[in-house]
Amino acid sequence: MRVDGACRQRVWVEDSVQGVQPRQGRGKVTARAVFFVSDQTGVTAETMGHSLLTQFEGLEIRAATLPFVSSIDKAEEALRKIHAAGAESGLRPIIFGTLVQDEIREVFKRSDALFLDFFDAFVGPMERELGTRSSHSAGRAHGMADSAAYATRIDATNYALANDDGSNRDYGRADVVLVGVSRSGKTPTCLYLAMQYGVFAANYPLTDEDIESNRLPQALQAHRQKLYGLRIAPSRLQQIRQERRPGSRYASTAQVQFETRAAESLFQRHGIASLDTTECSIEEISARILEATGIERRVRP
Repeated sequence: MRVDGACRQRVWVEDSVQGVQPRQGRGKVTARAVFFVSDQTGVTAETMGHSLLTQFEGLEIRAATLPFVSSIDKAEEALRKIHAAGAESGLRPIIFGTLVQDEIREVFKRSDALFLDFFDAFVGPMERELGTRSSHSAGRAHGMADSAAYATRIDATNYALANDDGSNRDYGRADVVLVGVSRSGKTPTCLYLAMQYGVFAANYPLTDEDIESNRLPQALQAHRQKLYGLRIAPSRLQQIRQERRPGSRYASTAQVQFETRAAESLFQRHGIASLDTTECSIEEISARILEATGIERRVRP
């Protein structure tokens, strides 16, 4: 049985995803303003920018995403917001960009902020290596150009929703069936696997009856090769459950400890590979599941 260890937690302070709002208090804002600017959704700029920021421990930031900056006028409007945030904090803002058009990038290059554009950094070297010009077309990464891949994502998402929390139990179509106690991260992981990779992921919540029977639930027995367990530390699980149902038996120390011990014992007894999700992001959980199971991604992000 393969059991993966806990993920390393990465934390940063974030404010609004639509715009940086000044914090109230004495003096200037001390957190550095960070902007993710894109001519489309901003997802790529956010993902790559956050990946870089996690390398700097203790950095306090106030992040905002400015999507669909697709004209000079919109770029100049965005720049006014960025300059205002810099003046508020007294710190030079950082801009992570995914801007295809050269003229729009030039607007941000003239700013007082640190401007890091991923297209600007990588397209030029790729053009030289490949001996051809790029199309400079916006929206290709998150558009619907590949209708088959888009349809796969939709089908996988519908499957995840239909087979959430043990409902429907159409596990014959599943690529993976996530098993764990309530609130261990099964549902968001299934949805992420579906939307990001087109993976058909179902999940089964272990109930008191399942745990007390000391046997693998009947609904899972024919699909052992698809099972993957999610574990979580009792202290973290209790915190999550207290937020959902404060003061209930469901969130009690005794109940949480009983369920987590029993779930881990069940995984060990039946040879079910599992992952400790206590400090994992959904992205990390999903990546580790794909790595551990060897499931083929139907679509690429």
